[in-house]
Amino acid sequence: MPTIPPERPRRPERPGRSEEPEGQVRAGEARFGVRDSHRARQMAESFGVDAERYERARPRYPDGLIERIVSGSPGLDVLDAGCGTGIAARQLQAAGCRVLGVEPDVRMAEVARRLGVEVEVSTLEEWEPAGRQFDAVVAAQAWHWIDPVAGAAKAARVLRPGGRLAVFWHVFQLPPDIAESFADAYERVLPGAPGDLRWMARAPETAYAPMLAKAADGFRAAGGFGDAEEWRFDWERTYARDTWLDQLPTIGLLTRVPQDKLAELLEEVGAAVDKAGGGFTMRYATVAVSVTRNGVDGL
Repeated sequence: MPTIPPERPRRPERPGRSEEPEGQVRAGEARFGVRDSHRARQMAESFGVDAERYERARPRYPDGLIERIVSGSPGLDVLDAGCGTGIAARQLQAAGCRVLGVEPDVRMAEVARRLGVEVEVSTLEEWEPAGRQFDAVVAAQAWHWIDPVAGAAKAARVLRPGGRLAVFWHVFQLPPDIAESFADAYERVLPGAPGDLRWMARAPETAYAPMLAKAADGFRAAGGFGDAEEWRFDWERTYARDTWLDQLPTIGLLTRVPQDKLAELLEEVGAAVDKAGGGFTMRYATVAVSVTRNGVDGL
């Protein structure tokens, strides 16, 4: 799922917030929007704090998405930008692809390698392709951490003519009553932090239009691509209390919260799930923006 909220009103600065010690959620980095999320490097590279949990708890991608990427690419060589623990990479491997991951967090890269994905540790912007070319470049849950123009330019550089660039995210839509209860829990435990989950009860096409537009704008600015397509795959997942609490700490807004506060938040959220009957069904949409590389070399 995306780990930042879409553009939303900013709270006023609180006195002393700029002096928070390392390891806490900083006000400045917490209030960025999708337009500048790629500059929040501390949050972008914080997911490896519990890479094993990330690998275990994060959902996989719809088969239809994987099939569309593979069938719409001229070959099977894939570059996975910001591959994390290799969740999407392994699904592409299972579909017959040869996948190289690029991942800035060595902790995430180590898990991906252990699970069978070749990974080079770097940001996409700084990664050196050394003349290698690919039939597809993908980014699963990661493109908002990449400079939208520099990343697209690097993809254009390494894609063969007709190659596909596809960036995608899980967008979840909480049931309204659950969203309200979770938001109340966040506000009690982390007052002033940007963890208000009420926006996650909004329809995916409303909540994440800015993120999709940012990606498409970056593709156009970089040049070398055809017109952008938007894809969407709807699905649902039912969460029991423990399953949701296992996934929750992998959300970017919480990866840098002190452990005592995280434990308190999980207790509050768990109580909210118990009150709702011990579980809930989440509506997901996996949304993608995709373009194909023009048949012109030299970019």
